[in-house]
Amino acid sequence: MWWCNYSIFLEGELLFSYAEYVGDDYAADMAKMAADPVTRRWWQLTDPCQEQMEGAVPGEWWTAMREVFHHD
Repeated sequence: MWWCNYSIFLEGELLFSYAEYVGDDYAADMAKMAADPVTRRWWQLTDPCQEQMEGAVPGEWWTAMREVFHHD
């Protein structure tokens, strides 16, 4: 799998997810994921629960965030 350290957080009505991509070809991996029937069914169930955030790139669902702090 191309994802690791995947977490979902809940604060009030806001869900926030975090994942690290570890593949070599993001576009190809996302196309494979989008073609998976189980993933597509999951998206049918969960997409109505989501709202696109202000600032999202047109045609994209997710909004990129700027990392402001990191510590290992």
